[in-house]
Amino acid sequence: MECSEPGCERPAAVRLCIPWDENRDVCTAHARGLAQTDGIVPRPLEDADSEWP
Repeated sequence: MECSEPGCERPAAVRLCIPWDENRDVCTAHARGLAQTDGIVPRPLEDADSEWP
């Protein structure tokens, strides 16, 4: 599964639980920035590929 952010082809590794919007599955790079927003809870995906550089 790929990151849900537009233009990103990295594998999704984190599910962002967003109370005011749909949850998103994103790569670790996008999760780092987006998870700093108050109210967003990052949760690692069980089947995430940890081999991605």
